[in-house]
Amino acid sequence: MMNRDNPVWLITGCSTGFGRELAKLVLERGWRAVVTARDASKVKDIAAAHGDRALVLPLDVTNRAQIEDVVAQTKQRFGRIDALVNNAGYGYLAAIEEGEDDAVRAMFETNVFGLVDMTKAVLPIMREQRSGLIVNVSSIGGIASFAATGYYHATKYAVEGLSESLALEVKPLGIGVLIVEPGPFRTNWAGPSMKQSATVIDDYAATAGERRKQTEARSGKQAGDPVRAAQAIIDVALSDQPPLRLLLGKVALELAHRKLDMLRGDFETWKAKTESADYPEGTA
Repeated sequence: MMNRDNPVWLITGCSTGFGRELAKLVLERGWRAVVTARDASKVKDIAAAHGDRALVLPLDVTNRAQIEDVVAQTKQRFGRIDALVNNAGYGYLAAIEEGEDDAVRAMFETNVFGLVDMTKAVLPIMREQRSGLIVNVSSIGGIASFAATGYYHATKYAVEGLSESLALEVKPLGIGVLIVEPGPFRTNWAGPSMKQSATVIDDYAATAGERRKQTEARSGKQAGDPVRAAQAIIDVALSDQPPLRLLLGKVALELAHRKLDMLRGDFETWKAKTESADYPEGTA
């Protein structure tokens, strides 16, 4: 469980969106926060009025030396880390066949391996404390998939699987894991932060191509409010029994239920064939 007595939050990707709003709310509560971004100048305004309760540091989560430096400076300044929020990440639009290797691998480095490296750097401190909360920002795209975002989904499905195992491993040590799964929110995800493949194949115009257009058209019009989402994360972090998963927004809830129904339908429809794959009962 997270320490509630003036906790220290270390948040990645604070220049925009969830990371920015979460850092602001944490500091407004009088808590301590390490506010990070690749370009630290973009987050100085968040910390300006909060004195030595805020520590602003540059951090690219694909740079292990920077990760080690941030964790060391956090320990030196505050003596502890109560919540790690792995928020840094971005999307990529491309049909699977259109995907460009370098761009795909770069996204995995940030969305998956950056998250892993941050977590591994912080866990020794949390293990020593026998307390802490690791918040991994996934997506409804970590549960349900759509055309044009297959590679992004692959990174978030990876985060989901890692987080489930991590939760089992660290629970006996007093450390919690929370997977946050936002639906569409008014962040930069679908706008300036979004990357796309330059490769476009006409045969995918009606599927991946159409989704590319829809994603761009919806940017800035999403129903989700990042400030309310950040408040929801804090509320859940403070609860006595935080869930493993927190869906954010009505759209996320609807899509998650739709995915559950689809899975249940396949499982039940093919139940006999599934069970026929075992050795017959009574076979030695």
